[in-house]
Amino acid sequence: MTAANTTTDNLIYLLGCAIKNEKADAARVSSMDLTELYRLSRSHMVTSAVAYALESAGVKDDNFVQAKAKAQRKTALMDADMTVVIGELEAAGIWHMPLKGAILKDLYPGFGMRQMSDRDILVDPDRMADVKKIMLSAGFKPAYVGQGEDDSYHKEPVSNFEMHHRLFGATHDSRLEEYYKDVKSRLIKNEGDGYGYHFSSEDFYIYLLAHEYKHYSAGGIGIRSLSDTYLYLKKYGNDLDFEYIASETEKLGIGEFEELNRRLSLALFDGASLDEEEERMYRYMLGSGTYGNLGNSFRNKIKKQEKKRFPRLAYIWRRVFLPLSVVKSVFPVFYKYPILLPFLPFYRLIRGLLFNRKRLKNEAKLLRGYKRK
Repeated sequence: MTAANTTTDNLIYLLGCAIKNEKADAARVSSMDLTELYRLSRSHMVTSAVAYALESAGVKDDNFVQAKAKAQRKTALMDADMTVVIGELEAAGIWHMPLKGAILKDLYPGFGMRQMSDRDILVDPDRMADVKKIMLSAGFKPAYVGQGEDDSYHKEPVSNFEMHHRLFGATHDSRLEEYYKDVKSRLIKNEGDGYGYHFSSEDFYIYLLAHEYKHYSAGGIGIRSLSDTYLYLKKYGNDLDFEYIASETEKLGIGEFEELNRRLSLALFDGASLDEEEERMYRYMLGSGTYGNLGNSFRNKIKKQEKKRFPRLAYIWRRVFLPLSVVKSVFPVFYKYPILLPFLPFYRLIRGLLFNRKRLKNEAKLLRGYKRK
Protein backbone atom coordinates (compact mmCIF):
# COMPACT_ATOMS: atom_id res chain seq x y z
CA MET A 1 0.00 0.00 0.00
CA THR A 2 1.30 3.46 -0.85
CA ALA A 3 1.14 6.36 1.60
CA ALA A 4 -1.50 8.17 -0.43
CA ASN A 5 -3.90 10.60 1.16
CA THR A 6 -7.28 9.42 -0.07
CA THR A 7 -9.86 8.92 2.65
CA THR A 8 -9.77 5.14 2.25
CA ASP A 9 -5.97 5.07 2.50
CA ASN A 10 -6.14 7.28 5.59
CA LEU A 11 -8.75 5.04 7.18
CA ILE A 12 -6.62 1.92 6.72
CA TYR A 13 -3.51 3.73 7.91
CA LEU A 14 -5.18 4.96 11.12
CA LEU A 15 -6.99 1.69 11.76
CA GLY A 16 -3.66 -0.09 11.39
CA CYS A 17 -2.00 2.31 13.85
CA ALA A 18 -4.80 1.69 16.36
CA ILE A 19 -4.85 -2.11 16.25
CA LYS A 20 -1.04 -2.31 16.30
CA ASN A 21 -0.90 0.27 19.10
CA GLU A 22 1.40 2.53 17.08
CA LYS A 23 1.55 6.31 17.11
CA ALA A 24 0.09 7.95 14.01
CA ASP A 25 2.15 10.51 12.08
CA ALA A 26 0.96 13.98 13.10
CA ALA A 27 2.01 15.57 9.79
CA ARG A 28 -0.03 13.09 7.78
CA VAL A 29 -3.03 13.44 10.10
CA SER A 30 -2.95 17.24 9.74
CA SER A 31 -3.72 16.93 6.02
CA MET A 32 -6.69 14.59 6.42
CA ASP A 33 -10.32 15.50 5.73
CA LEU A 34 -11.74 14.50 9.12
CA THR A 35 -15.36 14.95 8.02
CA GLU A 36 -15.00 12.43 5.21
CA LEU A 37 -12.87 10.21 7.41
CA TYR A 38 -15.60 10.14 10.05
CA ARG A 39 -18.27 9.32 7.46
CA LEU A 40 -16.29 6.37 6.10
CA SER A 41 -15.19 5.18 9.56
CA ARG A 42 -18.79 5.21 10.74
CA SER A 43 -19.99 3.16 7.78
CA HIS A 44 -17.49 0.45 8.76
CA MET A 45 -18.05 0.80 12.55
CA VAL A 46 -14.42 1.66 13.30
CA THR A 47 -14.79 5.25 14.55
CA SER A 48 -13.57 4.38 18.04
CA ALA A 49 -10.41 2.72 16.72
CA VAL A 50 -9.71 5.68 14.44
CA ALA A 51 -10.28 8.02 17.38
CA TYR A 52 -7.54 6.20 19.30
CA ALA A 53 -5.15 6.68 16.38
CA LEU A 54 -6.02 10.36 15.94
CA GLU A 55 -5.46 10.99 19.63
CA SER A 56 -2.03 9.35 19.41
CA ALA A 57 -1.17 12.11 16.92
CA GLY A 58 -2.54 14.81 19.25
CA VAL A 59 -5.84 15.29 17.36
CA LYS A 60 -9.16 15.30 19.23
CA ASP A 61 -11.99 15.81 16.76
CA ASP A 62 -15.42 16.16 18.41
CA ASN A 63 -17.11 13.51 16.25
CA PHE A 64 -14.42 10.94 16.95
CA VAL A 65 -14.12 11.82 20.64
CA GLN A 66 -17.87 11.31 21.10
CA ALA A 67 -17.82 8.06 19.09
CA LYS A 68 -15.03 6.69 21.28
CA ALA A 69 -16.82 7.72 24.49
CA LYS A 70 -20.07 6.10 23.31
CA ALA A 71 -18.24 2.90 22.34
CA GLN A 72 -16.55 2.73 25.73
CA ARG A 73 -19.82 3.35 27.57
CA LYS A 74 -21.61 0.71 25.52
CA THR A 75 -18.80 -1.79 26.09
CA ALA A 76 -18.88 -1.18 29.84
CA LEU A 77 -22.65 -1.55 30.07
CA MET A 78 -22.73 -4.69 27.93
CA ASP A 79 -19.82 -6.17 29.90
CA ALA A 80 -21.82 -5.67 33.09
CA ASP A 81 -24.95 -7.22 31.55
CA MET A 82 -22.85 -10.08 30.16
CA THR A 83 -21.59 -10.88 33.65
CA VAL A 84 -25.17 -11.01 34.95
CA VAL A 85 -26.47 -13.15 32.09
CA ILE A 86 -23.58 -15.64 32.25
CA GLY A 87 -24.03 -15.87 36.01
CA GLU A 88 -27.73 -16.66 35.60
CA LEU A 89 -27.03 -19.25 32.90
CA GLU A 90 -24.54 -20.89 35.23
CA ALA A 91 -27.00 -20.86 38.12
CA ALA A 92 -29.65 -22.48 35.90
CA GLY A 93 -27.26 -25.15 34.62
CA ILE A 94 -27.55 -24.04 30.98
CA TRP A 95 -24.45 -24.62 28.85
CA HIS A 96 -23.28 -21.52 27.02
CA MET A 97 -20.52 -19.99 24.90
CA PRO A 98 -19.92 -16.29 24.05
CA LEU A 99 -19.39 -15.71 20.33
CA LYS A 100 -17.60 -13.37 17.92
CA GLY A 101 -17.21 -9.81 19.19
CA ALA A 102 -17.54 -10.81 22.84
CA ILE A 103 -14.21 -12.63 22.40
CA LEU A 104 -12.57 -10.52 19.68
CA LYS A 105 -12.91 -7.24 21.59
CA ASP A 106 -10.23 -8.38 24.03
CA LEU A 107 -7.67 -8.68 21.21
CA TYR A 108 -7.82 -4.92 20.59
CA PRO A 109 -5.30 -2.82 22.57
CA GLY A 110 -7.80 -0.19 23.77
CA PHE A 111 -11.02 -0.46 25.77
CA GLY A 112 -14.03 0.04 23.51
CA MET A 113 -11.81 0.09 20.42
CA ARG A 114 -13.66 -2.82 18.84
CA GLN A 115 -17.22 -1.54 18.37
CA MET A 116 -20.16 -3.92 18.16
CA SER A 117 -23.92 -3.77 17.84
CA ASP A 118 -24.68 -6.64 20.20
CA ARG A 119 -23.40 -9.56 22.19
CA ASP A 120 -23.93 -13.08 20.93
CA ILE A 121 -24.13 -16.15 23.16
CA LEU A 122 -24.69 -19.74 22.04
CA VAL A 123 -26.87 -21.60 24.54
CA ASP A 124 -28.47 -25.01 25.03
CA PRO A 125 -31.21 -25.16 22.34
CA ASP A 126 -33.38 -27.30 24.63
CA ARG A 127 -33.47 -24.56 27.27
CA MET A 128 -34.65 -21.53 25.27
CA ALA A 129 -37.76 -21.10 27.46
CA ASP A 130 -35.50 -20.89 30.53
CA VAL A 131 -33.17 -18.52 28.70
CA LYS A 132 -36.12 -16.23 28.02
CA LYS A 133 -37.01 -16.18 31.72
CA ILE A 134 -33.42 -15.28 32.57
CA MET A 135 -33.30 -12.45 30.06
CA LEU A 136 -36.61 -11.01 31.25
CA SER A 137 -35.55 -11.20 34.89
CA ALA A 138 -32.31 -9.39 33.98
CA GLY A 139 -34.31 -6.46 32.63
CA PHE A 140 -34.24 -7.28 28.93
CA LYS A 141 -37.24 -7.04 26.62
CA PRO A 142 -37.66 -9.41 23.65
CA ALA A 143 -37.10 -7.90 20.21
CA TYR A 144 -37.95 -11.18 18.46
CA VAL A 145 -38.26 -14.70 19.82
CA GLY A 146 -38.79 -18.02 18.04
CA GLN A 147 -37.52 -16.86 14.65
CA GLY A 148 -34.29 -17.73 12.90
CA GLU A 149 -31.18 -18.89 14.70
CA ASP A 150 -31.44 -16.74 17.80
CA ASP A 151 -33.76 -14.93 20.20
CA SER A 152 -32.99 -11.22 20.37
CA TYR A 153 -33.32 -9.07 23.50
CA HIS A 154 -32.78 -5.39 24.27
CA LYS A 155 -32.13 -3.60 27.55
CA GLU A 156 -32.04 0.15 27.84
CA PRO A 157 -30.00 2.08 27.13
CA VAL A 158 -27.73 0.15 24.75
CA SER A 159 -27.55 -3.58 25.46
CA ASN A 160 -28.56 -5.87 22.60
CA PHE A 161 -28.11 -9.59 23.19
CA GLU A 162 -28.68 -12.40 20.71
CA MET A 163 -29.13 -15.79 22.37
CA HIS A 164 -28.34 -18.38 19.70
CA HIS A 165 -29.76 -21.89 19.71
CA ARG A 166 -27.80 -22.64 16.51
CA LEU A 167 -25.13 -20.86 14.48
CA PHE A 168 -26.52 -21.16 10.95
CA GLY A 169 -29.95 -21.95 9.59
CA ALA A 170 -32.06 -22.49 6.49
CA THR A 171 -31.43 -18.99 5.12
CA HIS A 172 -27.68 -19.66 4.90
CA ASP A 173 -25.47 -21.91 2.79
CA SER A 174 -26.55 -25.50 3.46
CA ARG A 175 -22.93 -26.53 4.05
CA LEU A 176 -22.63 -24.06 6.92
CA GLU A 177 -25.90 -25.22 8.42
CA GLU A 178 -24.96 -28.90 8.18
CA TYR A 179 -21.40 -28.46 9.50
CA TYR A 180 -22.57 -26.66 12.65
CA LYS A 181 -25.75 -28.68 13.22
CA ASP A 182 -24.19 -30.57 16.13
CA VAL A 183 -21.96 -27.71 17.24
CA LYS A 184 -21.64 -28.83 20.86
CA SER A 185 -19.59 -31.83 19.75
CA ARG A 186 -16.96 -29.35 18.55
CA LEU A 187 -16.77 -27.43 21.83
CA ILE A 188 -14.33 -27.68 24.72
CA LYS A 189 -15.58 -27.33 28.29
CA ASN A 190 -14.07 -24.47 30.25
CA GLU A 191 -11.90 -25.38 33.19
CA GLY A 192 -13.81 -25.80 36.46
CA ASP A 193 -17.23 -27.22 37.22
CA GLY A 194 -19.34 -24.65 35.38
CA TYR A 195 -21.36 -24.82 32.16
CA GLY A 196 -19.21 -22.63 29.92
CA TYR A 197 -17.65 -23.87 26.68
CA HIS A 198 -15.26 -22.54 24.06
CA PHE A 199 -13.92 -23.40 20.62
CA SER A 200 -10.35 -24.51 20.09
CA SER A 201 -8.20 -21.75 18.56
CA GLU A 202 -8.58 -23.38 15.12
CA ASP A 203 -12.33 -23.89 15.40
CA PHE A 204 -12.88 -20.32 16.59
CA TYR A 205 -10.97 -19.07 13.55
CA ILE A 206 -12.98 -21.35 11.25
CA TYR A 207 -16.27 -20.14 12.75
CA LEU A 208 -15.09 -16.52 12.48
CA LEU A 209 -14.40 -17.05 8.76
CA ALA A 210 -17.68 -18.92 8.24
CA HIS A 211 -19.60 -16.05 9.83
CA GLU A 212 -17.72 -13.47 7.77
CA TYR A 213 -18.35 -15.48 4.60
CA LYS A 214 -22.06 -15.58 5.41
CA HIS A 215 -22.13 -11.78 5.21
CA TYR A 216 -19.55 -11.49 2.41
CA SER A 217 -21.52 -13.76 0.08
CA ALA A 218 -24.82 -12.04 0.85
CA GLY A 219 -24.70 -8.25 1.05
CA GLY A 220 -21.00 -7.91 1.80
CA ILE A 221 -18.95 -7.19 4.90
CA GLY A 222 -16.77 -4.28 5.91
CA ILE A 223 -13.20 -3.50 6.87
CA ARG A 224 -13.69 -4.22 10.59
CA SER A 225 -13.76 -7.94 9.76
CA LEU A 226 -10.22 -7.61 8.35
CA SER A 227 -8.92 -6.02 11.53
CA ASP A 228 -10.56 -8.88 13.49
CA THR A 229 -8.81 -11.44 11.30
CA TYR A 230 -5.49 -9.60 11.46
CA LEU A 231 -5.44 -9.41 15.26
CA TYR A 232 -6.50 -13.04 15.62
CA LEU A 233 -3.74 -14.20 13.27
CA LYS A 234 -1.14 -12.06 15.03
CA LYS A 235 -2.21 -13.50 18.39
CA TYR A 236 -2.60 -17.18 17.47
CA GLY A 237 -1.30 -17.57 13.90
CA ASN A 238 2.04 -19.20 14.77
CA ASP A 239 0.27 -21.93 16.76
CA LEU A 240 -2.67 -22.64 14.44
CA ASP A 241 -2.90 -25.96 12.63
CA PHE A 242 -3.46 -24.67 9.09
CA GLU A 243 -3.69 -28.18 7.62
CA TYR A 244 -6.74 -28.79 9.81
CA ILE A 245 -8.10 -25.35 8.94
CA ALA A 246 -7.66 -26.02 5.21
CA SER A 247 -9.43 -29.38 5.54
CA GLU A 248 -12.39 -27.98 7.46
CA THR A 249 -12.83 -24.82 5.39
CA GLU A 250 -12.85 -27.00 2.28
CA LYS A 251 -15.77 -28.96 3.76
CA LEU A 252 -17.55 -25.64 4.33
CA GLY A 253 -16.87 -24.44 0.80
CA ILE A 254 -14.90 -21.43 2.06
CA GLY A 255 -11.33 -22.62 1.53
CA GLU A 256 -10.52 -20.04 -1.15
CA PHE A 257 -12.26 -17.30 0.85
CA GLU A 258 -10.20 -18.11 3.96
CA GLU A 259 -6.91 -18.08 2.09
CA LEU A 260 -7.63 -14.80 0.27
CA ASN A 261 -9.10 -13.12 3.35
CA ARG A 262 -6.00 -14.10 5.37
CA ARG A 263 -3.65 -12.77 2.71
CA LEU A 264 -5.57 -9.52 2.42
CA SER A 265 -5.79 -8.81 6.15
CA LEU A 266 -2.06 -9.37 6.66
CA ALA A 267 -1.02 -7.41 3.56
CA LEU A 268 -3.35 -4.51 4.28
CA PHE A 269 -2.23 -3.79 7.83
CA ASP A 270 1.41 -4.80 7.38
CA GLY A 271 1.78 -2.34 4.52
CA ALA A 272 2.39 -4.80 1.68
CA SER A 273 1.23 -4.28 -1.89
CA LEU A 274 -2.02 -6.00 -2.83
CA ASP A 275 -2.22 -8.36 -5.77
CA GLU A 276 -5.17 -8.32 -8.17
CA GLU A 277 -7.30 -10.79 -6.19
CA GLU A 278 -6.64 -9.03 -2.90
CA GLU A 279 -7.41 -5.64 -4.43
CA ARG A 280 -10.74 -6.92 -5.79
CA MET A 281 -11.79 -8.28 -2.40
CA TYR A 282 -10.62 -5.10 -0.68
CA ARG A 283 -12.68 -2.85 -2.98
CA TYR A 284 -15.74 -5.05 -2.53
CA MET A 285 -15.40 -4.78 1.25
CA LEU A 286 -14.84 -1.03 1.13
CA GLY A 287 -18.10 -0.63 -0.75
CA SER A 288 -20.04 -2.92 1.57
CA GLY A 289 -20.12 -1.08 4.89
CA THR A 290 -20.20 -3.04 8.15
CA TYR A 291 -23.04 -5.42 7.31
CA GLY A 292 -23.26 -5.18 3.54
CA ASN A 293 -25.73 -3.39 1.28
CA LEU A 294 -28.73 -4.07 -0.91
CA GLY A 295 -26.81 -3.71 -4.18
CA ASN A 296 -24.36 -6.44 -3.25
CA SER A 297 -27.15 -8.63 -1.93
CA PHE A 298 -29.13 -8.29 -5.17
CA ARG A 299 -26.13 -8.99 -7.40
CA ASN A 300 -25.08 -12.03 -5.37
CA LYS A 301 -28.60 -13.48 -5.37
CA ILE A 302 -29.40 -12.94 -9.02
CA LYS A 303 -25.99 -14.31 -10.02
CA LYS A 304 -27.21 -17.67 -8.72
CA GLN A 305 -30.12 -17.50 -11.20
CA GLU A 306 -28.12 -16.52 -14.30
CA LYS A 307 -27.88 -20.08 -15.63
CA LYS A 308 -31.66 -20.14 -15.92
CA ARG A 309 -33.47 -18.98 -19.04
CA PHE A 310 -35.25 -16.09 -17.32
CA PRO A 311 -33.07 -15.04 -14.35
CA ARG A 312 -35.27 -12.08 -13.39
CA LEU A 313 -38.37 -14.26 -13.14
CA ALA A 314 -36.40 -16.91 -11.25
CA TYR A 315 -35.20 -14.24 -8.83
CA ILE A 316 -38.75 -12.94 -8.24
CA TRP A 317 -40.08 -16.48 -7.76
CA ARG A 318 -37.38 -17.20 -5.19
CA ARG A 319 -38.12 -13.96 -3.33
CA VAL A 320 -41.91 -14.49 -3.29
CA PHE A 321 -42.17 -18.25 -2.68
CA LEU A 322 -39.82 -19.20 0.13
CA PRO A 323 -38.63 -22.80 0.67
CA LEU A 324 -40.42 -24.50 3.55
CA SER A 325 -37.15 -24.74 5.45
CA VAL A 326 -36.92 -20.93 5.42
CA VAL A 327 -40.59 -20.54 6.35
CA LYS A 328 -40.05 -22.84 9.33
CA SER A 329 -37.08 -20.78 10.51
CA VAL A 330 -38.28 -17.23 9.83
CA PHE A 331 -42.09 -17.50 9.85
CA PRO A 332 -42.78 -20.37 12.28
CA VAL A 333 -46.50 -19.55 12.70
CA PHE A 334 -47.14 -20.00 8.97
CA TYR A 335 -45.21 -23.28 9.06
CA LYS A 336 -47.12 -24.52 12.08
CA TYR A 337 -50.46 -23.76 10.41
CA PRO A 338 -50.04 -24.72 6.71
CA ILE A 339 -53.49 -23.34 5.89
CA LEU A 340 -51.92 -19.88 6.25
CA LEU A 341 -49.13 -20.49 3.70
CA PRO A 342 -51.02 -19.03 0.68
CA PHE A 343 -51.28 -15.75 2.61
CA LEU A 344 -47.55 -15.51 3.45
CA PRO A 345 -46.51 -13.62 0.26
CA PHE A 346 -49.21 -11.00 0.94
CA TYR A 347 -48.18 -10.73 4.59
CA ARG A 348 -44.56 -10.18 3.59
CA LEU A 349 -45.54 -7.62 0.95
CA ILE A 350 -47.69 -5.62 3.37
CA ARG A 351 -44.99 -5.77 6.04
CA GLY A 352 -42.42 -4.63 3.50
CA LEU A 353 -44.58 -1.69 2.39
CA LEU A 354 -45.12 -0.65 6.00
CA PHE A 355 -41.59 -1.04 7.33
CA ASN A 356 -39.22 -1.44 4.37
CA ARG A 357 -40.76 0.61 1.59
CA LYS A 358 -37.44 2.20 0.61
CA ARG A 359 -35.71 -1.18 0.40
CA LEU A 360 -38.50 -2.62 -1.77
CA LYS A 361 -38.37 0.40 -4.06
CA ASN A 362 -34.59 0.13 -4.44
CA GLU A 363 -34.77 -3.62 -5.03
CA ALA A 364 -37.36 -3.10 -7.77
CA LYS A 365 -35.09 -0.48 -9.35
CA LEU A 366 -32.14 -2.88 -9.33
CA LEU A 367 -34.31 -5.60 -10.86
CA ARG A 368 -35.51 -3.33 -13.67
CA GLY A 369 -31.92 -2.29 -14.44
CA TYR A 370 -30.51 -5.80 -14.42
CA LYS A 371 -28.84 -7.06 -17.60
CA ARG A 372 -27.51 -10.58 -17.99
CA LYS A 373 -23.75 -10.59 -18.55
